[in-house]
Amino acid sequence: MRRLLAVVAAAVTLAGGCLHETSPAAAPVVVAGGGTTGVYYAYGDRLAGELGGRLGVDAGVVETAGSVENLGRVAAGEALLGFTAADAAADAVAGRAPFEEPLPIRAVARLYDDLVHVVVPAGSDVDELADLRGRRVSLGAVGSGTELIARRLLAAAGVDEGELVADPLGIDGSIAALLAGELDAFFWSGGLPTPGVAELARTQPIRLLELTKEAAVVSRAYDGVYRQAVVPAGAYDLTAPVTTLAVPNILVTGADADDALIAEVTATLFERRAAIAADVGAAAQLNGRRAIYTGPVELHPGALRHYRALKP
Repeated sequence: MRRLLAVVAAAVTLAGGCLHETSPAAAPVVVAGGGTTGVYYAYGDRLAGELGGRLGVDAGVVETAGSVENLGRVAAGEALLGFTAADAAADAVAGRAPFEEPLPIRAVARLYDDLVHVVVPAGSDVDELADLRGRRVSLGAVGSGTELIARRLLAAAGVDEGELVADPLGIDGSIAALLAGELDAFFWSGGLPTPGVAELARTQPIRLLELTKEAAVVSRAYDGVYRQAVVPAGAYDLTAPVTTLAVPNILVTGADADDALIAEVTATLFERRAAIAADVGAAAQLNGRRAIYTGPVELHPGALRHYRALKP
């Protein structure tokens, strides 16, 4: 991480402080995304494109399992930026499982909220989480935020993971398996609408399970991380609104990332918000007042520089 950022920062300096003139030979910017049909990947791809043009460097998104893997990649210097859910980030900075020690990460911005989807075919007889016992269920990819929140919701419903026929698939694999009749349900935590789930709904009618009771339990147990939310009628062709659980998403970087570089990243998020949102609807939720609320992950000094410059 230090070497990659030093190269980019040096290029910025040589360009006389104008990041648009940075040498194309500077180290590439890597953004840790998620599954290719999820919002993390789509958002990361568009953000990387904007950063590449602004910084004059090669920039791209990489496919990952999601939050937990992204946090590890950023902390290890394998990615400059990573998307993560706030619950996984809270565990990372505290050094709680699945992390063996606190990770040196900082926040760039709170971006948008994920909504938990528990997807079943429209004609399924599964009506609540307790009905998943004995069923073929994907809890999400290993190392994903979806897996983390799925286990917490199942515990709130009194369902032991061993009572399921569990298959750890990411969003792409889960959709394919449900279409093939190889899954009865899958968990997904993502922006609304998630492109892959929207495409699934156009191919096969689906339902989302109500999580009213479980959302209340989990929200109380992890105060400040989760909140109840509603997937509105019409989303994914649903005929009625569905109560679920929401968790904020944060863009993170390494604690040692260059201040000037991260200030430019933060400026890009806001200045190009409309352009990114044209392709990734969740990007429209970025809000200057809410973006700073990334606790318990501290804001990076470069991001703070940008937010303070906005104050009158």
